[in-house]
Amino acid sequence: MTNGLQNSEVPIRVRIAPSPTGDPHVGTAYIGLINFIYARQRGGKFVLRIEDTDRVRFVATSEQEIFNSLHWLGLAWDEGPDVGGPFGPYRQSERTEIYREHVELLLANGTAYRCFCTAEELEIVRRQQIAAKLPPRYPGTCRHLSAETEQANLAAGKPFVVRMAVPPHARNATTSTTFRDELRGDITFEHSNVDDQVLLKSDGFPTYHLANVVDDHLMQITDVIRAEEWISSTPKHVLLYRAFGWQQPRFWHMPLLRNLDKSKISKRKNPVSLIYYRQAGFLPEAVINFLGLMGGGMPESGGPVAEKFSLGEMVERFEVKNIRLGGPVFDLTKLKWLNGEYIRAMSSEDFYAALRSTVLGDTYLREIASLVQTRVETLGEFGNLTHFFFADDILPSAEVFVPKKRTLEETLAFAAEQLTVLESTEWSKETLEAALKKLGEEKQWAVKENFMLLRAIVTGSTMSPPLLESMVVFGKARSLDRVRRFLEAQKKLSGSKK
Repeated sequence: MTNGLQNSEVPIRVRIAPSPTGDPHVGTAYIGLINFIYARQRGGKFVLRIEDTDRVRFVATSEQEIFNSLHWLGLAWDEGPDVGGPFGPYRQSERTEIYREHVELLLANGTAYRCFCTAEELEIVRRQQIAAKLPPRYPGTCRHLSAETEQANLAAGKPFVVRMAVPPHARNATTSTTFRDELRGDITFEHSNVDDQVLLKSDGFPTYHLANVVDDHLMQITDVIRAEEWISSTPKHVLLYRAFGWQQPRFWHMPLLRNLDKSKISKRKNPVSLIYYRQAGFLPEAVINFLGLMGGGMPESGGPVAEKFSLGEMVERFEVKNIRLGGPVFDLTKLKWLNGEYIRAMSSEDFYAALRSTVLGDTYLREIASLVQTRVETLGEFGNLTHFFFADDILPSAEVFVPKKRTLEETLAFAAEQLTVLESTEWSKETLEAALKKLGEEKQWAVKENFMLLRAIVTGSTMSPPLLESMVVFGKARSLDRVRRFLEAQKKLSGSKK
């Protein structure tokens, strides 16, 4: 067969399982693209599952943003929370009873156990292990509790978690786990490096490891295609498959997206939010094309790999054997160049339509207009007050952003603090105002200089429409990117002066 296909009588089923804990990540789209291509080439099913068991980091609007961003890129799924399917529900928070039932099976066959250790007790052990230069891991305190002690703890209402019982390191016992990575071959992990992972938390919600395995089995996933950062977790998943007596799927671990310095892609060095790329005026065709270049996969055909191709062409020509395991570089300069190629290839009508659907959209313009109506005397002054809403690069000089009686160094340090606060704050005027004022009080920055600094960073000027309302209209993804780029630019400037 072509395209690295495997003969199998079992229908191919793949999935992506993003967590709704913030803006949808470019890494989700990258892995989603590979899964989409794999399924479409083989006449299989592409499933979207929402892993929303992390209730601490859960963001209510994130799920819909995941749907919107993937649809924007042209990635349509066959089964999922919004379209249904035969193996639902497709939100993990709606499957908690399923996980509890399966935990009972593991407790019954001895491959899992209840752990009653408190967080304080575990922290003491962790500190002792670090002091002894040992890797922090659970010491197995509750692994061999007597039935009487366990029942007494349950009767007393002591909270507990359920842990996986990794096979012991004893004579004649299995001391390692080997699994096949379809891109790398056999990988072996010694059990001494595999912790007795928590499977069910004390709140009754599963951890990623339990829910992942149970869902993949019950949803009949045949191929797990995910990022290479999950390689170290795969032995735990293989052990769980064996504990349940289930056949495991094929595992494919795609190389991680990297920054130019080869570090794992991060929001500190590249915008990672798909919302940012949509709002900043990148074309979906260019973004999906760019992601298709990551990691290889397209044929060389006797010459250099083509750099411009459609999603349909990827489905037609992508070959698993061409995937390169070296970390693909997420080069924003390259993406901008590619985006420009797509823009220049558009008709003038399509280009105008693209502008009107993004940076010149009716909703966006209407929101901006409402901010400046009382501040202008002629319509021609609209651009004077609003240019920062449409500009890509805004870099104020030190004379603009450094408050009186503050040094450049302490100003930049405070700007970094502002970024940290903004990243973790709900994006509304009220919450932004409260969070920034709280930061100012803690760091002894007056409200005026606090907001003046942020105004200069976001708008490039000390004069603008209302700051917080402007940031809400501009959007969280683009506002954060502007602050990050400002800090990075100042870092480079200070380096060049040394």
